[in-house]
Amino acid sequence: MLPDLFIQQLKQYSDIERVVSGYVQLKKKGRYLVGLCPFHSEKSGSFFIYPQTQSFYCFGCGAGGDVITFIRRIENLEYMEAVKFLADKCGLEVPENGETDSRTLLKKKVLEINRESARFFHNCLMSDQGKGAYQYLIERGRDRKTIRHFGLGYAPDDWYALVNHLKSKGYTEQEMIEANVAVKGKKGNAFDRFRNRVMFPIIDLRGNVVAFGGRALDDKGAKYLNSSDTPVFKKSKNLFALNFAKTSKYPGLILAEGYMDVIAIHQAGFDNAVATLGTSLTDEQARLISQYTDKVILAYDSDGPGQAATKRAINMFDEVGVKVTVLSMTGAKDPDEFIKKYGRERFAMLLEGSRNAVEFELAKIRSAYDVGTPDGKVGFLKEACKLFAGIKNPLEREVYITQTANELEISPQAILAQIKNLDKREYYRERNKQKSDMNLYIGSMAAAKDDLQRQQKLRYAMAEEGILYCLMKNPDFYRTLETKIGEQDFVTDINRELYHTFVTRLQEGQGIEMLDLSSQLSEQAMARVSAILATAPSQRCDEAALEDYIRILIEHRNVKTDREVAQMDDADLGEYIKNLAAKKNRRS
Repeated sequence: MLPDLFIQQLKQYSDIERVVSGYVQLKKKGRYLVGLCPFHSEKSGSFFIYPQTQSFYCFGCGAGGDVITFIRRIENLEYMEAVKFLADKCGLEVPENGETDSRTLLKKKVLEINRESARFFHNCLMSDQGKGAYQYLIERGRDRKTIRHFGLGYAPDDWYALVNHLKSKGYTEQEMIEANVAVKGKKGNAFDRFRNRVMFPIIDLRGNVVAFGGRALDDKGAKYLNSSDTPVFKKSKNLFALNFAKTSKYPGLILAEGYMDVIAIHQAGFDNAVATLGTSLTDEQARLISQYTDKVILAYDSDGPGQAATKRAINMFDEVGVKVTVLSMTGAKDPDEFIKKYGRERFAMLLEGSRNAVEFELAKIRSAYDVGTPDGKVGFLKEACKLFAGIKNPLEREVYITQTANELEISPQAILAQIKNLDKREYYRERNKQKSDMNLYIGSMAAAKDDLQRQQKLRYAMAEEGILYCLMKNPDFYRTLETKIGEQDFVTDINRELYHTFVTRLQEGQGIEMLDLSSQLSEQAMARVSAILATAPSQRCDEAALEDYIRILIEHRNVKTDREVAQMDDADLGEYIKNLAAKKNRRS
């Protein structure tokens, strides 16, 4: 367990507003701060920071907790890793008696294996056995400096080359399998996952080698093979070369499709290029990019799948507030080929002249209709009006309306009328959604969407949450509670767990503020605590309010299940019905 003094220092130096603002753009809203949730896609902010309680809560997806919980989720870390991450940021040293669990040790071992594997692959590339792979890279236009900069390597055409090397360094086969550099065979032995491939190490923002991509040098297997998810790597949450691009002097990021495109762009002098990892852009990657820039240039392939991926990416970036422009490459299918054929200067001109997302979408719509015919013109305008309705900037909207009206020789007012109808529909749709969301927030809290116990026993669950809220506001109340109710009186499992934790800590003289609870509670439980603070059933937390909550729980002691009622004899049943009627009369 970490010493209380250290936790207090970490609390003092790790203000949640300062830490979260490094990942999320926050705006003041009264006593709170609001932003777009980094844990799910949304267009209007439902992610709240509460400076008074040093907590966060998302009314959309139910994520919540303290600053440690936030770092755990956004950086994909275990508890002690998150503590160390925050301690490093504020110059504190984590006491040596801090607990290190087996998963944290496994992560450390996997990172060591990845680092040693990257060194092994690079040495192989630069040796005689890697001549073919090295020549392939040179023929593709990569130079020695670039090969060294990206740590490129070669996986030998051998089933056990890396496995035997790692064994000589003291690593077990199981550890290699966990790191996904080896695969378990039918006979139970481990063999190399990557064979006869050019290797691309994937490095995270802290400089750790977390995974690999491999490009085949023969026709055996997939052209590209990427690491599967491991304890230190999740494909959907990482980007190739972001470790370099995050410090680029160029504004914005260039998003390409593959490793070779990114490396070619970097070698040409544009070190702000990144790529997804063998998958199309994910929500997590779009949100990750939004933490570093508000502008992205899409440099996807010019073929059909590349254009489809471009359209999908535009929509995803729109949801996280990132402005998009699109490269229009003529005479080449991808940035690597374009730079090879036309050179750096032409590529720089291409970047300067990249079309914005509206122009890209407008061109796609135009290609689908023959605007020389009345039907084609009507079809084009219907689609174009939907596009224009999504433009929030009134000046930008007017420019495209005027341009389109002149091009088609129609009145701008006709386009405006159509957009006005679309705007009105969107207004009512958004208003109804907000009403629905507000009912959700008040009635069942997002952090408990799937909590069947809470839904079935909502009155008692809200009383439990009132008690927990009162305890966090006035810890001394636990002495009153101890004499009247126990944890057995709690109806819902998660609230019972929280009450047990709160009371146990208070009895031992420990705090129950958010940061005090992180080491003991799961992420789900921390989210529930944060939800209770954010959506407290009542702002009252005095003795009278507490008595009301206690009374409701005591009342539940006498509530019988259907099975218990069915097993009563006539006398007991009569008495039970009589008591229910008396309670009903008292309420009325």
